[in-house]
Amino acid sequence: MGRGYRLHTASAYTTSACVRAPRGHRDLPRPATRPPGLHAVATSAARTPGEPWARTRPPLWLLAARGRLVCHSHRDASREKVQQCPVWRISIHIAKAISEDDLCLSGLIGSAFSLLQFFSAPLTGAASDCLGRRPVMLLCLTGMAISYAVWAASRSFKAFLASRVIGGISKGNVSLSTAIVADLGSPPTRSQGMAVIGVAFSLAFTVGPMLGAFLSVEMVPWISLLFAVSDMLFIFCFLPETLPQEKRAPSVTLGFHAAANLLSPLALLRFAAVTHHQDPPAEDRLRSLRRLGLVYFLYLFLFSGLEYTLSFLVHQRFQFSSWWPRGLGAHPPPPSLQQGKMFFFIGLTMATIQGTYARRISPGKEVAAVKQAMLLLVPAFLFIGWGHSLPMLGLGLLLYSFAAAVVVPGLSTLVSSYGSPGQKGTIMGILRSLGALGRALGPMVAASVFWLAGARVCFTVCAGLFLLPFFLLRNLRHPAQTFKEE
Repeated sequence: MGRGYRLHTASAYTTSACVRAPRGHRDLPRPATRPPGLHAVATSAARTPGEPWARTRPPLWLLAARGRLVCHSHRDASREKVQQCPVWRISIHIAKAISEDDLCLSGLIGSAFSLLQFFSAPLTGAASDCLGRRPVMLLCLTGMAISYAVWAASRSFKAFLASRVIGGISKGNVSLSTAIVADLGSPPTRSQGMAVIGVAFSLAFTVGPMLGAFLSVEMVPWISLLFAVSDMLFIFCFLPETLPQEKRAPSVTLGFHAAANLLSPLALLRFAAVTHHQDPPAEDRLRSLRRLGLVYFLYLFLFSGLEYTLSFLVHQRFQFSSWWPRGLGAHPPPPSLQQGKMFFFIGLTMATIQGTYARRISPGKEVAAVKQAMLLLVPAFLFIGWGHSLPMLGLGLLLYSFAAAVVVPGLSTLVSSYGSPGQKGTIMGILRSLGALGRALGPMVAASVFWLAGARVCFTVCAGLFLLPFFLLRNLRHPAQTFKEE
């Protein structure tokens, strides 16, 4: 005992005093035990022995918003902290090699793509009203091909982000497709055309993720580029011009000026570009058009938010997963395809409903069909949010798929019945912009509610809010009936 150590008898210390409370790598007490959520499951699965414990994370959008300040203030410490946190890499699906500046921006990629569509869709529609559908469609597809080429050749996160920006600006081909269908004179043909567009989306929604799962990471952008070039060649060879010269808008400058006013969400909801046209619709028809635009925005705002959080819910409650990042944990579990099977079931159901039921909805019955589908979404999301068994989840997904297959084609058919032939591109572009705005805002709001209040609160509140667009559709007559009265 030459160093002066003093021994104490065992009776001087109690048993509880000898047991130290669990502490983290910064010698701070760990939080109290809570029911395991998605972050807890991911942390326990990905943590290896000796690796520091990850702290509880706020919502991803909040991290992305404040991340740049953290990166610039604590650049070296931030790099070390990010590399030690497997939960962050699991949540946003990126590798450790990405720099911290790119990491701060990655949480905004999904919403930025929809916001770019919000800005570009009305301008694309206005240009097609004057120049024709075919040349503007080819221009959009060329932009999409360029975006995939930049993605395939990219070797940095910033180059990938640039490809997403180009793709978002060029994404007017969807609204142009609906405008081409709207040019068809016969209402039954127009309704069937909107249903066919819905079937195409459902089939792509089903086959696309499966194809991407089988391809390597390096091959995905090249295959996308091949499809984009093939689509461009097909349109160039086989698509005729659907808007005759005598029915086009007199000046593209007038259309751009009117569409530029629609960069305000309030002006979008008011369909201001249509009122500034040489042949504006009647006041009652304009009110109906504005109500349909509000219904479309509210529906996609709620639907896209719950669709975004659906993957989190099934992972948290049923341990569904679709991938496992390499290098996380000594013995990673084999990847399961439950989420892939779930989305395959959703896409197949939507394609079946759109190919059998939706395309056979007779003209004048679209409002009733959309209202019925809106009502089905209430029990659908209640079953999904509260169900703890696979049969309950399957029933909710079945109702969810049926409603999703009817609402968007039905609303698109209704909106395409408004306006003169020279206005339909602008009107469908406005509708697409409203949808893009809803898809940009919905996931951020729903994800925040999901992580702060839980899955049950998120799905219950949003399911109840679907009654709002349902009540907005009450007493709304079909535009053909209003036109006959005029």
